Amino acid sequence: MFDKVVIANRGEIALRILRACRELGIKTVAVHSTVDRDLKHVRLADESVCIGPPPPGQSYLNIPAVISAAAVTDAVAIHPGYGFLSENADFAERVEQSGFIFIGPRSETIRLMGDKVSAITAMKAAGIPCVPGSGKPLGDDLEENARIAREIGYPIIIKAAGGGGGRGMRVVHAEAALRNALQLTKSEALAAFQNDAVYMEKFLEHPRHIEFQVLADHHGNCVHLGERDCSMQRRHQKVIEESPAPGLDPETRARMGQRCVEACKAIGYRGAGTFEFLYENGEFFFIEMNTRVQVEHPVTEMVTGIDIVREQLCVAAGEKLSIRQEDVVLRGHAIECRINAEDPKTFRPSPGRVKTFHAAGGPGVRVDSHLYDGYLVPPNYDSLICKLITHAPTRAGALARMSGALNEMVVDGIDTNIPLHRELVHDGAFIQGGTDIHYLERKLAQE
Repeated sequence: MFDKVVIANRGEIALRILRACRELGIKTVAVHSTVDRDLKHVRLADESVCIGPPPPGQSYLNIPAVISAAAVTDAVAIHPGYGFLSENADFAERVEQSGFIFIGPRSETIRLMGDKVSAITAMKAAGIPCVPGSGKPLGDDLEENARIAREIGYPIIIKAAGGGGGRGMRVVHAEAALRNALQLTKSEALAAFQNDAVYMEKFLEHPRHIEFQVLADHHGNCVHLGERDCSMQRRHQKVIEESPAPGLDPETRARMGQRCVEACKAIGYRGAGTFEFLYENGEFFFIEMNTRVQVEHPVTEMVTGIDIVREQLCVAAGEKLSIRQEDVVLRGHAIECRINAEDPKTFRPSPGRVKTFHAAGGPGVRVDSHLYDGYLVPPNYDSLICKLITHAPTRAGALARMSGALNEMVVDGIDTNIPLHRELVHDGAFIQGGTDIHYLERKLAQE
């Protein structure tokens, strides 16, 4: 096992990684920006290194600074968490070339799956169903692009090939809007991802977002840990996640999970990963693979009892997976609410000092958060401040526990979206289960 690991992230996921390292007897190095010197994991780590000022580009996205922190502290490996550099193939390659271990897939795998067009090609070759689309980057010939769109059938969606995080997408309902939509999406893609390549897919109007968690090691072993339903979204950003997906039968779960396992073996995958699908009319369509730990990994941990971050660390250290597929059993139901520092109505970010933080508790309640009384939420980063997870033998029980936990949770001094979550756990359609990815935006628009 590693002697020392650099945690190249911040917030709740950095604290989550630190705790997993501590259980394995691994020393930790927290890298942080100047504004993050008081983060909980920075205080708890064995060592800490300031890597730059608050702007992410000068700190958490600064590849030489992160690698230098590993060098000066004699660390062995670097865990990127999620976001920031976690799916940056160049970073993974630089880490490997510098003599450190990247806790994640090989750089070539990240590069393959990071480009959505090459990922779709690889998945088709592995027998994974994909959304009907162009299958290649779109050129500058408007007539050819219009022909492809007509062949697919409107509405279509234009996506950035190097995109992610819900950015670089635009829906087109008629040919008259195609030229402008292509130009805008290409400009956005270039600005956000330094890659203006875009492709086209059929826009599914009432799909659910269902994803499968996988774990793979260096020795050819791979398992899936079931699925998560992440359909409650706003602007392509997940708000609530749950496992298992309401209404998905065990046979379909086993069939799709096995396909994901076979796809992992086909591309030589290692570590933790997630296959994301749109699910409509009983059919799955691949959209992308996330080559990192997911924000919503706790719901899978709650229903399987498997520590995903621990497995990540052990696999990166060269060990075999500690589980086989027959060991994976889904028990009960888990739900996660993402609590953000934002106005619950306007969704405007709400940085500031937390006067009081009281975490919910009780049977089947888990809180992943870096908050504490007096903590200053900076304006420089993502607004996620807490993940509230509940688990119970039934979905109804998990919802009841979530309702109670949300009422118990206290975050004073800043605005949060807790009131929105309190409303959603009592929403009739959500209680019934199976809402599509557009449901929340329709609901908010009506209100």
